Amino acid sequence: MLSTRNLTMRYGKRVLFENINITLDRGKRYGLIGANGAGKSTFLKILSGEIEPSEGEVIIEPGLKLGVLGQNHYAFEEFSLKDAVLYGNKRLYEATKEKEKLYLEGNFESEEVNNRLAELEMICAEEDPMYEAEVRIEKLLSALGFKEEEFDKKLKEINPSDKFKILLAQVLFYKPDILLLDEPTNNLDIETIKWLENELKRHEGTLLVISHDRGFLNSVVTNILDLDFQTIREFSGNYDDWYIAANLIAKQKELERQKALKAKEELERFIARFSANASKARQATSRQKQLEKLNIEEIKTSSRREPSIIFKKGREIGNEILEVENLSKSFEGKKVLQNISFKVKKGDKIALIGANGVGKTTLLKCILGDLTPNSGSIKWGQTIINSYFPQNATEIIDGDESLIEWIQSFNKDWHIDDIRKTLGRMLFSGEEQRKSAKNCSGGEKHRIMLAKMMMEKGNFLLLDEPNNHLDLEAIVALGEALYQFDGNVLCVTHDRELINAFANRIIKLNSDGSYIDFEGNYQEFEQKYAN
Repeated sequence: MLSTRNLTMRYGKRVLFENINITLDRGKRYGLIGANGAGKSTFLKILSGEIEPSEGEVIIEPGLKLGVLGQNHYAFEEFSLKDAVLYGNKRLYEATKEKEKLYLEGNFESEEVNNRLAELEMICAEEDPMYEAEVRIEKLLSALGFKEEEFDKKLKEINPSDKFKILLAQVLFYKPDILLLDEPTNNLDIETIKWLENELKRHEGTLLVISHDRGFLNSVVTNILDLDFQTIREFSGNYDDWYIAANLIAKQKELERQKALKAKEELERFIARFSANASKARQATSRQKQLEKLNIEEIKTSSRREPSIIFKKGREIGNEILEVENLSKSFEGKKVLQNISFKVKKGDKIALIGANGVGKTTLLKCILGDLTPNSGSIKWGQTIINSYFPQNATEIIDGDESLIEWIQSFNKDWHIDDIRKTLGRMLFSGEEQRKSAKNCSGGEKHRIMLAKMMMEKGNFLLLDEPNNHLDLEAIVALGEALYQFDGNVLCVTHDRELINAFANRIIKLNSDGSYIDFEGNYQEFEQKYAN
């Protein structure tokens, strides 16, 4: 259905990938993975025709429809929700709107108008032969959590976090033969992600998706495309299948590398010993040629680097930790939180979950004192030192300060060597530590915020969607760090694999104002409260 021939992309001297020759088959769902900055989004943009490659070409079977998930959340502000979704099929949208305009004008005595109406009816019939467009649009909007009374609202009137859902509905409505999705689970809650997984598993054409959600990849994809060392390797199976295979390959490569290094050392010793001996000169020359052929650098495992996230508490926790009692919060008369009560015990690592807009971030901000609740109380234990990862970390980390200066601005007593070591653990080399905060990518900014939290040594960690922008390796490392942390955790996330990694208690906020406080891990929670 879609293939590439010698596809290469360079930016100056930097090569993202070169000579990529792959074929994406009908009926297969591909997950494109790789470290942040490897070129995944660039590769997808080349496939979609948005940007041109440095060399090579993309070949799409004639007559096939290509659908690409939009990334501009504000592109359809003046559209109604229904019209924005309909725009996914631009030909149908334009024909429908022109037809509506001509009917409203009512100039049916004009032969030209009547002929045009006939043409437009033909276009609509070709694009929507079952006349099901409106029903499909309404079903998509309902599945994505929109109420019927919102369908005719303009996009500028809805919550910014919901605008991405419209772009998702738009591309799904189009029913493309080839579907390209870049981070489709961003800003989606767990229930919507599950719905999307089911939708994509029914896709009959070809799917290529970029995602840092391990659970999503495991559920959806049939093949993995691994972008590493400027090339792409294909693996059959989902992410976990790839992980097992990749680790096996890495171990085999490491054994080969160790064997080659040993051979290299033996050859070098022989050459050094016998080069000056005339009787051994021929053998030494022969070994020198062997040594020249032995290229250790060709034995590669992976260019990926996993951050070393280690949270250490600076103070022991007493018996009193955190108690929230009958907390309620309203905005402009609209109740967001209603009578929320819970008490945190030693060892509690809580995942705070729920649909978008139910008040998870509001609850965190009330607990931290950034927002004042309308009623109820929040009581912190005297021994507690909290450390906070805000949802808007990418906006907070800004300015011309270097990464070291930005972190040190929070506590002048933090030693610069400790800051450097911590940034090093978060994969920032000596040179990278000197670049300005404003020039960092989203993933880099999230790693910087985690570095700041490591320096703070809080004994109670509060995190609001920390996995956004992180690559899979960093999310796995974060999950392990939260699990190993000898303190308390309260974390908002929609990533089920991350929740599974650390949480021993689940608090779910429901859209009707009720909540569930469950002692146990996420798998046990799902078993008990499965729909």
